[in-house]
Amino acid sequence: MTGTVFITGATAGIGAAAARRFAGAGWKVIATGRRAARLEALVAELGADTVHPALFDMRDEAAIDRAIAALPAGFRDVDVLINNAGLALGTAPAQVSDLGQWRQMIDTNVTGLVTITHRLLPLLIERRGAILNLSSVAATYPYGGGNVYGGTKAFVRQFSLGLRSDLHGTGVRVTSIEPGMVETEFTTVRTGGNQAASDAFYKGAHPMTGEDIAETLFWVATQPKHLNFNSIELMPVTQSFAGFQVARDA
Repeated sequence: MTGTVFITGATAGIGAAAARRFAGAGWKVIATGRRAARLEALVAELGADTVHPALFDMRDEAAIDRAIAALPAGFRDVDVLINNAGLALGTAPAQVSDLGQWRQMIDTNVTGLVTITHRLLPLLIERRGAILNLSSVAATYPYGGGNVYGGTKAFVRQFSLGLRSDLHGTGVRVTSIEPGMVETEFTTVRTGGNQAASDAFYKGAHPMTGEDIAETLFWVATQPKHLNFNSIELMPVTQSFAGFQVARDA
């Protein structure tokens, strides 16, 4: 099975790994991102006949519309949408968090995701395609400093289930992919570029990789079309569920 896959946030981490995995299996890839140099490098690596770059910020609705309208003939028939683009900003508790960071996470992780989904839904219905949304274990298990990031991922999970319900009978498959610890640029971005903090976070933990999640995405996308996976939660063996917090009197 091959087709055309539309991957948001394809310039690093899970998105870049997914672009390589699908391209390697003969798929055409629409790769989106904010960093032109990285998109150009992906095209150079995988080939212009295989990868079409779409440069835009997920928060820019007009740019999203222009990018979709400008898809060349060989890339217009989108069979799979992978809503991967997203970010976590800040590790502070809610009461001292930066409201601007909260808004950026909501605008990217929620508003941008639903905008692209809405734009591509008619085509995905026509193609009896699939939507794979990157949520997180943070959608289910809260942790200190997770506040708005966890809230956006809970939205993605619930939105996926709602889409599945609304698309009943269309043949469109919808899956919420919910990873735990994955070593990508995620933590470097979250800590404002603090590579040392990122390295310390992952040290000795044997986290999952972008390639691990890309393999999961590819597996889901290429299963028989009469199967739907509502949600898939995956973690490294070293990670498990957090315990409850208890505040005690001094």
